[in-house]
Amino acid sequence: MEIKILKINEVQLITGLSRSTIYALIEQGKFPKQIKLSERSVGWLESEVQDWLKERISISRK
Repeated sequence: MEIKILKINEVQLITGLSRSTIYALIEQGKFPKQIKLSERSVGWLESEVQDWLKERISISRK
């Protein structure tokens, strides 16, 4: 299994959400939490972002 890490710009492109909305959703526990990669760098697991998107699609189609 290949693990891919996304940076914030990629997460924004994939989800269509703004940076502030992403962080607000994280604070509310409604979006996957970022992973600290180094002292000044974070990323998101692509699989978790994709799963979140699939869930949002499923909810909107009900």
